[in-house]
Amino acid sequence: MTAAAQEPPRFAAERQQRIAAELRERGRVEVAELASAYGVSEDTVRRDLRQLAARGLVQKTHGGAVALQATLLPTAQRASVLTGAKRAIARAAARLVEPNQTLFVDGGTTTLALVDRLKAADAPRPLTIVTHALDVALAVSDEPRIRLVLAGGVWHSAARIFVGDGALATLQAYRADIAFLGACALHPRAGLTAHDPQEASLKRAMVDGAARRILLSDATKLDVVAASAVCPLDEIDAVISDAAPQWLSGRVKVQQI
Repeated sequence: MTAAAQEPPRFAAERQQRIAAELRERGRVEVAELASAYGVSEDTVRRDLRQLAARGLVQKTHGGAVALQATLLPTAQRASVLTGAKRAIARAAARLVEPNQTLFVDGGTTTLALVDRLKAADAPRPLTIVTHALDVALAVSDEPRIRLVLAGGVWHSAARIFVGDGALATLQAYRADIAFLGACALHPRAGLTAHDPQEASLKRAMVDGAARRILLSDATKLDVVAASAVCPLDEIDAVISDAAPQWLSGRVKVQQI
């Protein structure tokens, strides 16, 4: 349903939710059209779009905006999306780690933020970190009381991870106290999914080999489906996120930051 076919929203938050929904459905919106449909000034719409852009949900263009599919961006571009939320998620996740634990750490910018927190002077030690993510490995490579296991294989440049049989075999050979999983997409029926089948198989191996499975996800990954299945929602023990939609909090333990 388009903006014009609905009762105009009364509040800014509701209007911004409608704009975000329009973008998901149509891919782009125009300032003049939204202003007319919602009965507000074009400056008000531009302000709404700036706020949505600051949350990493849209990319402003001349005269409007286009949907920003953050889950499909290369790692280098995703690093600048919702950085504050990712740091807060990382802080909450780091508090769950105890000395002498073995951790699976997935690829992605939010899990990398977690590793940065685990480098703090007061972080628990010793630790073992098992990862297929090059940036995670580099971040802890000089930490004397972190034992690093890098699952090497074929280099996947967009995701900055190693994939393939070699990486998979390494992950399958280990067991972890906690698997800290990055989210490509999480959906109430489709569960956790990934864009690349090789990446999905590595996430699956971490799910299978961990006593606890904790998903670190900002709001852009929720209620989204990617092509390759990882696991159903009920195989995730907890989600740490900046959003807690009812479909998620009713089925999984959610820590909203």
